[in-house]
Amino acid sequence: MITEKQIEDTIYQLYKQAAIVLQDDVKCALEDALKREDSDLGRLNIEAILKNIELAEEKSIPMCQDTGLPIIFVKLGKVPVENLYEGIKKGVAKATSEVPLRPNVVDPITRKNSGNVGDKVPIVDIELIDEDYVEFTIMPKGFGSENNNALKMALPAEGIEGVKDFVVETALKAGGKPCPPIVVGVGIGGSSDMALKLGKKALLGKVGERNPDPTIAEMELECLERINKDGKGPMGLGGRTTALDVKILKMDTHTAGLPIGVVIQCWADRHATARLEDN
Repeated sequence: MITEKQIEDTIYQLYKQAAIVLQDDVKCALEDALKREDSDLGRLNIEAILKNIELAEEKSIPMCQDTGLPIIFVKLGKVPVENLYEGIKKGVAKATSEVPLRPNVVDPITRKNSGNVGDKVPIVDIELIDEDYVEFTIMPKGFGSENNNALKMALPAEGIEGVKDFVVETALKAGGKPCPPIVVGVGIGGSSDMALKLGKKALLGKVGERNPDPTIAEMELECLERINKDGKGPMGLGGRTTALDVKILKMDTHTAGLPIGVVIQCWADRHATARLEDN
């Protein structure tokens, strides 16, 4: 059995890792952006981001003061699990006090702060899988970027061009608010809620890797090119790189609809994954 304590310890370590250490694919994308950047101000901003990443690892402190809303994706296999949600909550609470993390979670009406464990928070998404393990992925989602997400319940007649236009429009409308260079996650299909969930899951893919579907891969590259061609640049202050990547996932939907969920992520595209197996 996978115990509550194992889950707590795993979530604690994942949150700590995600908050402090940025994945190599994102760091490489930022370094590549610096090499391409011909704006002095753009270069200055990317250099500051890279220095920030270096200092966070060196000093073992979070790379951003907004340590995010705790979102955990769970792939639940055919293994016995003890008190799954309780273990997740305890892991988040421990990370909040010991890393430490900023207590971000509040009641939406009263604004009373509950730390990072509150009513239905941490947010947990469970996917059932036919495997002999449980996989946890934590995504600390900052709200400088989250506040720029968008949903469009498009008509099928708008087609691929309509999808691409909405993705680009949403990314450019965000301007400097989400601390670009951004990563753009896009979900197409499903229902309104599923489109946005897919957009978040798209952000879990490696920056620079293309969707295996050639049509989707082409859409990703075209949207990325159009976003960067605008020239908003790092921190919205001008330059060649407004977005590091565009990642798209799709699922089937109703014949009368074309839901499009666009999820904006700042340069700190943070997530960490671990698996637990039944001993």
